[in-house]
Amino acid sequence: MDLYEYQARTLYLKYAVPTIDALVITHAEEAFDAALALGPGPVVVKAQVKVGGRGKAGGVRLARSPEEARTAAAEILGSSIKGHPVRQVLVAQGVDIAAEYYVSLLIDRSNRAYLALASSEGGVDIETLAAERPEALIRAPIDPLQGFDEAAANALVAAAQVDSDVAGQVAQTLLRLWELMRGEDAMLVEVNPLAVTSGRQVLALDGKITLDDAAAFRHPDHREFADAEPTDPLEAKAKAAGLGYVKLDGQIGIIGNGAGLVMSTLDVVAAAGEGHGGVKPANFLDIGGGASAEVMAAGLEVVLTDERVRAVLVNVFGGITACDEVARGIVAALAALGGSGGKQIVVRLAGNSVDAGRAILAEANLAPVHMAETMEQAAELVASLAAAN
Repeated sequence: MDLYEYQARTLYLKYAVPTIDALVITHAEEAFDAALALGPGPVVVKAQVKVGGRGKAGGVRLARSPEEARTAAAEILGSSIKGHPVRQVLVAQGVDIAAEYYVSLLIDRSNRAYLALASSEGGVDIETLAAERPEALIRAPIDPLQGFDEAAANALVAAAQVDSDVAGQVAQTLLRLWELMRGEDAMLVEVNPLAVTSGRQVLALDGKITLDDAAAFRHPDHREFADAEPTDPLEAKAKAAGLGYVKLDGQIGIIGNGAGLVMSTLDVVAAAGEGHGGVKPANFLDIGGGASAEVMAAGLEVVLTDERVRAVLVNVFGGITACDEVARGIVAALAALGGSGGKQIVVRLAGNSVDAGRAILAEANLAPVHMAETMEQAAELVASLAAAN
């Protein structure tokens, strides 16, 4: 479960991670009172959505007065950031920033260990930094049996070239984040930026925390962090249809049967997209084993109604789910929707009743539907179609 920034801040306070004063609100008028309560000086009004890129999308505004805070909140509340509606904003105390660092702790599944990361170049897109200048992001493996101690924290901070006068504060912050991660069964704890103020105080100005749902039985208090309803209308629609759907930040809709196949499809499509302008998967959608034509139609309808989607890949290996049922679902969905809305659909079928499924699609002769023999061919074709659309 991903947390909102204001929820991450609640855990910061619980574990004495140094942070700023802030108030979460749901109505614009409350921003005026929040800015007054936080004292003289500017405040930052921040959209609370579980997606990155808030600043570039206009979801983070500096307000130099309570009136400006109210105006900013009015403009942000009710808006949408990458398809996620903004229902609440955080009004946070403004600080004079002298330097910005990046720190995080996460589970490194490939090595069955934890991993600590730090950089002296915080406040930027860390994925871009890792890709373009990997030497600027220092990595330190953590043995689960030995844990993360003061010596390890100090070594990581030194390797990241943190200013010597605040190195001790940064190391202590890392240790508290480690306590948070272990104490709350978190899979990711990320601070970007971890700021140094003009008074040389280290403060966590943002927070990204992912909790392990499998450990929820140990944390009944985590229930208060759960959304009462899906934050995205497409996720709500998919949930109502009983579909396993997760929205991603891309342009190619993905539908498959079985989580393993869908995950593999995401990887293959992402790799193919690198050769076509960097197009990426727009979602994870698993119609499950034994899916009927109705389930297939519901899944295709969800994906096609995503405005960001330019092309769709349906990748099904027929087992319990028969390929002819999938084909009927595609035909039914396009008939119900009155077409694909100009979006091309690539279908790769294999396994149970594959010949019958392909025959149904061939007979329907649907203009936007293209057949592919292999997953690699399907990924290459859908990436090229998405790039061209």
